Amino acid sequence: MRVLTPLILLTSLLLSFGVSAHPDKQDNSWWWDKAWWDQGQIPAVTNHRIKLSNTSYDSDGVDVPVLVARPDDNRKYPAVLFQHGRRGLGELVQRHVKRLAARGFVVYAPDIYKAHFLGTHPVEHDYELEKDVNRAVDALLKRKDISSKKICLYSHTRGGYYTLKVATTFKRQQKNVACYVSYYPHWQDPNAPEPAQIYGYAPEIDQLNIPVLVFIGEDEQYQRRRVIETSIDILQKKKRKAQLIIYPGVGRGFDFRPENVRTFADDLASKDAIQRAAIFIRKHLK
Repeated sequence: MRVLTPLILLTSLLLSFGVSAHPDKQDNSWWWDKAWWDQGQIPAVTNHRIKLSNTSYDSDGVDVPVLVARPDDNRKYPAVLFQHGRRGLGELVQRHVKRLAARGFVVYAPDIYKAHFLGTHPVEHDYELEKDVNRAVDALLKRKDISSKKICLYSHTRGGYYTLKVATTFKRQQKNVACYVSYYPHWQDPNAPEPAQIYGYAPEIDQLNIPVLVFIGEDEQYQRRRVIETSIDILQKKKRKAQLIIYPGVGRGFDFRPENVRTFADDLASKDAIQRAAIFIRKHLK
């Protein structure tokens, strides 16, 4: 009687189902670096010393405070509108603003919660605040220290919904907005019922037609990850320029998690994402 060892049995099963022990090569074209692989060359990272300032703009009678971060020189740089999410524009989020500015951008970060005396982490979404974000586009474009005629929208969590509405509902894409970047965006109306939060996506996704770059961790909350992956799939099927990057070993908040809970994987993901975002933005704000 012939006895099959576990290895022989596994091989037999693979062959019987026509499965190759060596799967087809994955598509790594978006990250493969031939100069690094063949010659050991690592691309130089753009770093600028930054300076911070505070300003504000009027939004229908409401004074909206803004943190501005930019390279500490007299040159002009491409314009980026940074929209915070449910956390507000606290210290941890401000560090993300500064990291982006250090790549060579004028980063305009309105604090729409502070403008309306709202606390952090609101549950209900106030649609009136979308108008504040929309008016920030005009205020940013009026600045004399920007080099681009259009801006890029940059956000995380619920800020991704605000900026989605600015691009589509307020019809800013193409005309004033050249690109969209977001970290684990809330791509559904926050006031929508629970089934829509899990199985649906914001209808404005169908209207989004500017280049899109989104970052999430593989351990992202299921309901958010499902919506994001569905939305990216929809955009790609519509032949839109949309890319989703998923980082292994990290979850929500990898871009701002504080030192006491931060992991090595968080830091690797954050550094990679900010550099990819900078390359993406610079490409579309030429």
